[in-house]
Amino acid sequence: MKTIRLTAAQAFVRYVMAQRNEEGEPLVPGCWAIFGHGNVAGLGEALHGAGDDFPTWRGHNEQSMAHAAIAYSKAKNRHQAMMVTTSIGPGALNMVTAAALAHVNRLPVLLVPGDVFANRAPDPVLQQVEDFDDGTVSANDCFRLVSRYFDRIQRPEQLLSALPRAMATLSDPALCGPVTLAFCQDVQAEGFDWPESFFAPKIWYRRRPMPDARELERAVKAIRGAKAPLIIAGGGVLYSGATETLRNFAESHNIPVAETQGGKSSLSWDHPMNFGSIGVTGASSANAVAETCDLVIGIGTRFQDFTTGSWALFKNPARQILSVNVVAYDAAKHNAISLVADARVALEALSVKLDGHKARLPLAKLRDTWLADVEAAIATPASKDNSLPSDAQVIGAVQRSMDENAIVVCAAGGLPGELHKLWKASKANSYHVEYGFSCMGYEIAGGLGVKMALPAREVVVMVGDGSYMMANSEIATSVMLGLKIIVVVLDNRGFACINRLQMATGGESFNNLLDTARHKNPSTIDFAAHAGAMGATAEKVDSVEALEEALARARSSERSHVIVIDTDPLATTGAGGNWWDVAVPEVSVRAEVKEAHADYLMQKKGQRPAD
Repeated sequence: MKTIRLTAAQAFVRYVMAQRNEEGEPLVPGCWAIFGHGNVAGLGEALHGAGDDFPTWRGHNEQSMAHAAIAYSKAKNRHQAMMVTTSIGPGALNMVTAAALAHVNRLPVLLVPGDVFANRAPDPVLQQVEDFDDGTVSANDCFRLVSRYFDRIQRPEQLLSALPRAMATLSDPALCGPVTLAFCQDVQAEGFDWPESFFAPKIWYRRRPMPDARELERAVKAIRGAKAPLIIAGGGVLYSGATETLRNFAESHNIPVAETQGGKSSLSWDHPMNFGSIGVTGASSANAVAETCDLVIGIGTRFQDFTTGSWALFKNPARQILSVNVVAYDAAKHNAISLVADARVALEALSVKLDGHKARLPLAKLRDTWLADVEAAIATPASKDNSLPSDAQVIGAVQRSMDENAIVVCAAGGLPGELHKLWKASKANSYHVEYGFSCMGYEIAGGLGVKMALPAREVVVMVGDGSYMMANSEIATSVMLGLKIIVVVLDNRGFACINRLQMATGGESFNNLLDTARHKNPSTIDFAAHAGAMGATAEKVDSVEALEEALARARSSERSHVIVIDTDPLATTGAGGNWWDVAVPEVSVRAEVKEAHADYLMQKKGQRPAD
């Protein structure tokens, strides 16, 4: 057996470089890195040696660069996954939130935090978290709960089994999610005689699990027996590359489609079978169909509470759930009829078995009325209107300023709800909203990751001032890398979405808006100046018309362009939507809370979490 002498870190990088997806692309195309003690000597030297064959990108914040890596994978429909490495201690722990985001959203990312010395000779080292009862614990154990595969590399030869397991997890449609390989810093630098065969190129094919014959027959029977079925398209439709298959299936069998946050753009917004977004942030058309449907056909969705209106949306007493999902865990939720299979394969198999069967279409008027409501919400305000614009009106300006190839990126606050209702997604993957974890601070880093994945398409990040303040440093990274993104900052002076929720549950406006938080001096943040200081072209506009003019300038710009506009913190789109279960205090001295609790109990009566 031929061997080659390398450090464990060099072997790690060489192995990862040799892995390919079925398109012949690198399965892991490069590495985001912030170096510190714990990874700078071992992995740092190995990554430097790889050079442009395995590029290393420098971020400004560990969480943000992990978000960029995750967004890249999502934009690539999980065909590729980036590596992210950090130092031990705080550098590593800064990635835990990103790991949770990837875990919730079923998105692959390879996290390689440095770890303490395996030999323990210098213990306790700088930044080491010591467990008084367990000498094997380090800060990286925090990743266990939010990793699909976790390992701690304490000997070089452990990589011979750990790395193939990691790649198998990253490339598996059912298992994929964050992989954490905590890499002890002394082990990274150790030499070992590696089998040359370990570094032979390998192709990782994406499985397309076929449906079980019995599950397929049961699913066909349910669809044939349904008088008013409804498809709910989730992110699995996009990841499976099943958008055309979904369109053909819906057309062939007269089954309307509604879209989750993850599934939006599965079907063009103007297709007559697309009844809009579903659930708490849903279209009135889709929700009206959902209320009366007798078969909910979930395709690639995990039935999050925003999708189901906290399980109060589907009001037909006879309704059943058919869940088509590559993950058995998701397919079995809420006593569903399970069809465990790849989305594209499942739809093709169902269509053959249904043999021309057609359901009864809902009234087209539902859809027409909703689209009219959308136009009213996003219209440019009258020139005589001196009030601050709503989020919806800003969304309208962005929509009108971009072509159908543009990708809108968002994550948390009120904007995802408005975008889910109002954004007109014409092409697959033109809508990139992280709402599984609803993680503030994802937006700008996510936009950078999307631009890396799809550099030929315009990427527009819509972000509130609250999220901007949490994580904005990757604007500087986008400028440094020459990866232009457009960032529209909607400044409503605080956490306006949660402020609205606070008031809707009977609370006073408290500690959410800047003006109602404890302060000695009023906040006067100049977001345009701040973004400009990071190297972006930046400007502030005072109207929707001026925003559209600025967006035209941004499109012609060659560097990242940030546009700031003040918006109304209270205005929201009244049309559409559905109840969301947010517990209201049972005991309060305030009449508003008592009234909200009474309404809460009434809404709870419509909840049907399982049959």
